[in-house]
Amino acid sequence: MSYRRVRAICVKELHHITRDSRSLAMALAVPVLMLLLFGFALSLDVDRIPTMIYDQSQTAESRALVRQFQGSRFFEIREMVSDYASIERNIDRSRILMGVAIPLDYAKKLAAGREAQVQILLDGSDSNTASIALGYAESLVRSYSLELRTAALNHRAGERLAPPVDARLRVWYNSSLESKNYVVPGLIAVILQIIAALLTSLTIAREWEMGTMEQILSTPLRPAEMVLGKMFAYFAVGLTDATIAVLVGVFVFEVPFRGSLPLLAVSTCVFLFGALFWGIFISAATRTQVAAYQLGILSSFLPAFLLSGFIYSIENMPWVIQAITHIIPARYVVTILKGIFLKGVGLSVLWPELGFLALFALIVFLLATRKLNQKLG
Repeated sequence: MSYRRVRAICVKELHHITRDSRSLAMALAVPVLMLLLFGFALSLDVDRIPTMIYDQSQTAESRALVRQFQGSRFFEIREMVSDYASIERNIDRSRILMGVAIPLDYAKKLAAGREAQVQILLDGSDSNTASIALGYAESLVRSYSLELRTAALNHRAGERLAPPVDARLRVWYNSSLESKNYVVPGLIAVILQIIAALLTSLTIAREWEMGTMEQILSTPLRPAEMVLGKMFAYFAVGLTDATIAVLVGVFVFEVPFRGSLPLLAVSTCVFLFGALFWGIFISAATRTQVAAYQLGILSSFLPAFLLSGFIYSIENMPWVIQAITHIIPARYVVTILKGIFLKGVGLSVLWPELGFLALFALIVFLLATRKLNQKLG
């Protein structure tokens, strides 16, 4: 392998990149736009749930329960209504997500020491949000019920009785439970996967369409040298995209960065090698830019977005899909970025993921070289 030939191909590609200023601007701007768009729009936080309350009891006890909902940041009481039809009508029109109905005998049952039921009505068309809202409502009612029971026991015993279990919760790594701290690191990985694959997926197909591949064939250039030369040219663009994405995540979204910057740099470089080699492999396997672009989107965007654990929990997927996710590079880089950003863990924890990315880069490099050799042959 000749360093001079690799360098010549790299310089040639860099000239092509810088000559097309609009494509270069898009390559640098698109990751930022995607990060800002998804980062602000893709929120998994469920709070300020629009709620209506139908209080049939109209007693001091029922108003105390209403105040529990009004004082919670998870619920936004839109209106106190006087019938079920109002709740049903507003749920049908998607104006509210939840309705609370307090029965007529609520206070009477509480006074008698019996169980007083409260009805929760939910719009289940969005099952995930509805299940979270139901959890919030059940937790609030359960907590308030425990307070009432404790107060009743204290009143009967004439002394203060402590609850049998006092749970003290401590949330690690994302104590505020903000979804942006969870979404943005994974989003950086997904965007880099997409951009890196698309940057190089057109490079060799373009040579065939422009008719310059015949000129390259007349040189002593080897397939491995072509692959490395083209990869290093786009590696500079990919590394710039990665740097911008990380800076936006830290300074715009204020995601905490607790890990090692050198480990982040090494992991990003190894990941970019594999993603860029994959794009070159796609480009070598096709002779048209349209086919290369479509295959690049299909093989990068969908797996990275759906099967990386970026949003959807891999543990909840069918076992067949879980097995497929083990060959998705984005899965491992999402784990690495979340580990570095949020947990501050190091190589002693993340070495299996980093090792897979390095192995993937090597395998795809060999596949791209072999495929290009077959094309040139």
